[in-house]
Amino acid sequence: MRPWKLLGLAGLAGVAATGAVIARNERQRRALTPDDVRARLHERHAALAVVPDPPQEPDRPSIAELRAGRTHRVARLLRRR
Repeated sequence: MRPWKLLGLAGLAGVAATGAVIARNERQRRALTPDDVRARLHERHAALAVVPDPPQEPDRPSIAELRAGRTHRVARLLRRR
């Protein structure tokens, strides 16, 4: 019976900790004025606009090339089918 009590207490502690984290986040969110929120959104948008596009991946061989045997291991696997 003792392990079930410990498990119940651990669950109760987890629920209490989660509630405390949610309450803290809610207080921080409510402390912001609409102008603060707007300024943060503008900063995020500006930061995203500056990020360059990710580099393009090199062309991968097509299924036809794989089946034609231009690659080694994958071609062997596809031939088995």
